[in-house]
Amino acid sequence: MIQLAVILIYLALLITLGLAANRLFRGTAKDYMFASHSIGPFLLLMSLFGTTMTAFALVGSTGQAFRAGAGVYGLLGSASGIVHSLCFFVIGVPLWRLGQRNGYRTQIQFFRDRLDSHAIGFLLFPILVFLVIGYLMVGVLGGGAVVEAVTQGAFEKSGMFAASGYGVPSAIASAVICLVVLVYVFFGGMRGTAWANAFQTAVFMVLGVVSFVVIAGAIGGTDSFTENLRIASSQVEESQLTRAKIPKPLFFSFLLIPLSVGMFPHVFQHWLTARNANAFKLPIVMHPIFIMIVWVPCVLLGIWASGPESGIADALAAMDPHDRGNAVLGLLVSTHAGPLLGGLLCAGILAAVMSSLDSQFLCLGTMFTEDVLQTGDSEGRDDQKTVRIARTFVVAVVLATYCLSLVLPRSVFDLGLWSFAGFTGLFPLVFAAIYWRRLTAAGAIASVIAAISTWFVLFYRSDFGGNPRYSFPEQPLSLGFLQVPPLHPVVAVFVVSAITLVLVSLVTKRPEAATLEKFFGGSPQN
Repeated sequence: MIQLAVILIYLALLITLGLAANRLFRGTAKDYMFASHSIGPFLLLMSLFGTTMTAFALVGSTGQAFRAGAGVYGLLGSASGIVHSLCFFVIGVPLWRLGQRNGYRTQIQFFRDRLDSHAIGFLLFPILVFLVIGYLMVGVLGGGAVVEAVTQGAFEKSGMFAASGYGVPSAIASAVICLVVLVYVFFGGMRGTAWANAFQTAVFMVLGVVSFVVIAGAIGGTDSFTENLRIASSQVEESQLTRAKIPKPLFFSFLLIPLSVGMFPHVFQHWLTARNANAFKLPIVMHPIFIMIVWVPCVLLGIWASGPESGIADALAAMDPHDRGNAVLGLLVSTHAGPLLGGLLCAGILAAVMSSLDSQFLCLGTMFTEDVLQTGDSEGRDDQKTVRIARTFVVAVVLATYCLSLVLPRSVFDLGLWSFAGFTGLFPLVFAAIYWRRLTAAGAIASVIAAISTWFVLFYRSDFGGNPRYSFPEQPLSLGFLQVPPLHPVVAVFVVSAITLVLVSLVTKRPEAATLEKFFGGSPQN
């Protein structure tokens, strides 16, 4: 019950933070959705990093390292650190400048203006909402799984929740997490979200390092941290310490996954909150370092969990194979940390989960009010009505996400990969919109349709993300006489999208000169 009490106190603290942010609320839609563009370098760094670190990074990476070994860090940890910063510089800074110049509030407004087409907006909105909800499910499932694992035995005396080991069932835990995030997003808006993200980022980074040291000491059994690292690593199979379990084609195909950050709607909205272009410098430099601080301990914990001294082998063996990956981190914490520390470490994990959920919830509310209900001139808007509609849509999204998480439970890692693959398929669109004058509305629309159609076909064939043969293929795929190397589906989605965008743009009417001059200046060129 001590772990549960600590978790509840932490959640109450987050609600208090959101209510405090509400006291500074200026009553305008601009302030609710963008904090009046007042976010400086440090808060931008913390909020951007917090919103990209989800249950996928903590719960998912630990579970996948348990199955596939150290190569998981190379798959996404190191690649994400570099590619995310490049996206902040190559995509984020130009979009911030265009947003400041033209008053954009969402991605869709940028694409509508750049391509002089309302059709692209009506096409993108449901696709982005669908992909974001898939991403939201990663946090909801991951948070619930961790709370269930950490609180096992808390209700043993009362006999409650026997099916979940007398811990809080993941479904109930997920519901509480959704409710808490909803409260501080509902009242605090972007300012409350940014404050909460900064606070939660600091919490999960500090407590993540603490959990790593504590669990290493419990497995190693000595007073020397370096000796504990050596002992814990020596207890696992050699293949767990290398990239041996990950085929080279699969490994390199994962390099496309981090490009997804360039099309995350919630990251775009955080970019727009920056006070000036100089605010991007700190996130660009520090983001790779922060990712290393989080990912290295999580991957090592997953590796050690596969050893005989991890203390969780029996608990994992009794679980459904699809649920094991989600439970590894929570079981390690509950097994090797005391009640108080275990509660604190669980709070740190929840901090990472919720620091992304809040931004995404708020972003979808912004997109709905800006891109569906208000497609015309923004002058004369009723700000109170706009904020009220945004909040209502956020509530609807939270309910939809939670219900879907109950009927479509999946591995956090696999589900996250499918969501990222969809956003990566849209990356050629945003890159071309910024840097290629010859991009046409027809090319953009065709690219989006091709990308999402390819994604849906592969997602359906994978049993809606449940078949690891697609999300993490280890053997070549035989298509008649053709042997396809083991590649993640993101390769097909990205290539189809990029080729379609280029070909259709080249054979359709070039954009109007006035549109190009607005974005690029000068005369239109290929």
